[in-house]
Amino acid sequence: MDLIIGSHVSFKKDTQLLGSVEETLGYNANTFMFYTGAPQNTARVPIDNDLTLKGLKLMEENNIDIKNVVVHAPYIINLANSNNFDFNVRFLKEEIDRVESLGVDKLVLHPGSHVGFGVDVGIQNIIDSLNTALSPDTKVTICLETMAGKGSELGKTFEEIKTIIDGVKYKDKIGVCMDTCHLNDAGYDLSDFDLILDEFDELVGLDYLKVIHINDSKNIMGAHKDRHDNVGIGNIGFDNLIKIIYHDKLKGIPKILETPYVEQNPPYKEEIEMIRNKTFNEKLIENILK
Repeated sequence: MDLIIGSHVSFKKDTQLLGSVEETLGYNANTFMFYTGAPQNTARVPIDNDLTLKGLKLMEENNIDIKNVVVHAPYIINLANSNNFDFNVRFLKEEIDRVESLGVDKLVLHPGSHVGFGVDVGIQNIIDSLNTALSPDTKVTICLETMAGKGSELGKTFEEIKTIIDGVKYKDKIGVCMDTCHLNDAGYDLSDFDLILDEFDELVGLDYLKVIHINDSKNIMGAHKDRHDNVGIGNIGFDNLIKIIYHDKLKGIPKILETPYVEQNPPYKEEIEMIRNKTFNEKLIENILK
């Protein structure tokens, strides 16, 4: 199976899904991830069905499988916060509806931060929120993202992810998104990824793993800071990331770059080229700087 590799792309009011696909093709990618609106607020434009159909047609013409496309839920949803239960559930359900109308079936979600309520209460809030938002008719898989453990973030360990999944009624509507930067910053040693996958499989189950975010990290292992770096530039390193991207157990899982812009330029075309060639090339990064 060919490598499924892409990046975060924009979803603009006037071009929507069509524009997202066009940007993806410009990076020589075969999948992509986007927000359906600004991640930090509730402002949303209606989904334009005509632009959706044009986007889907362009995907089909370029062999981009909708099953590999990912939407990222907005940060403003914090299911772990006891104070905003009704808002979180309502906005998550609205986002699920938007994702379904686009034909996408993977929605990556940060589990949330307990903001002082404590780990146990925060995790129970996440479970209760998901059990309220999900139904047997939900077509989207909510992919809980592994987090760095910054502040009161939950989902920083596989044990916490397992506890959430164990409490969710409709487990077939739940998946996991691993983020390499977050794993590193949470304290997982990515130089021994086989060990990490074995631990994940034992605790959670590899069948739940649906998406991989590929990011290097500006921080040392266990820093709990969550600062992404460009591929091969940070503390995880190019060779370790390549081993993860091409791991036999991760075939068929979309890999999504969320690396920082370089002087306001997206680095994704260059990084994807390096990944496909399995060769780190400093000149490619330098070319972005010009």
